[in-house]
Amino acid sequence: MHGTSSILPLRLEALSFAAGGQRLIDGISATLEAGPRTLILGPNGAGKSLLLRLCHGLIAPSEGRVLWGGRPLGEAWVRRRQAMVFQHPVVLRRSVRANVAYGLALVGVSRRERNKQAEEALAEVGLSALADRPARALSGGERQRLALARAWALHPEAMLLDEPTASLDPAATRAVEKVIAAFDMAGTKIIMTTHDLGQARRLADDVLFLHKGRLLEHTPAQQFFSQATTAEARAYVAGELLW
Repeated sequence: MHGTSSILPLRLEALSFAAGGQRLIDGISATLEAGPRTLILGPNGAGKSLLLRLCHGLIAPSEGRVLWGGRPLGEAWVRRRQAMVFQHPVVLRRSVRANVAYGLALVGVSRRERNKQAEEALAEVGLSALADRPARALSGGERQRLALARAWALHPEAMLLDEPTASLDPAATRAVEKVIAAFDMAGTKIIMTTHDLGQARRLADDVLFLHKGRLLEHTPAQQFFSQATTAEARAYVAGELLW
């Protein structure tokens, strides 16, 4: 879906982030290739959301660097081709369609083209029928799908998702997972955090397991769930609490 130049792989090189005298991300190095759906797992406080924010460029690392396709995050070209969806997306006080069109306007898409692309993105996430509804009247699951539509309209090469179904019921979760699967099928690289092991088993091809800010495992999902190599990961998969 993209030209020859790609922002993938994503390379993390000795990435660290400290705040308040604490190392919250501690020397993480990893390479995430195009293709497999990568899920970032770990107990609460492991640094999952923080790692996504570093990858997206919302915060700067204390040490190390993030490279997309060999290029630093500061380049506009890199920023344009990766999008992030948050656990609690902010919706603008306007219609569902206008929420999507606004994101397109910010990147210079013409007015005529904006509406067409917004309609296509809403169709992709199953929200076409709600296009004229005020976005703030949407349910939690619908808001999350709107956030996915806003990201999708930009045709990102990589999509970063931070606990996108954390506060949703099973039906809304299923709808969001279906959208994520469609993005994956279209060739968008999915990098996602979740605290839900069932969801991780359904969606992950590739797992990064974090504990106390450190990367303890980076393995194919099947291997992670059947024969994790570290005691912490085995305990996590078994549903034991980690401190």
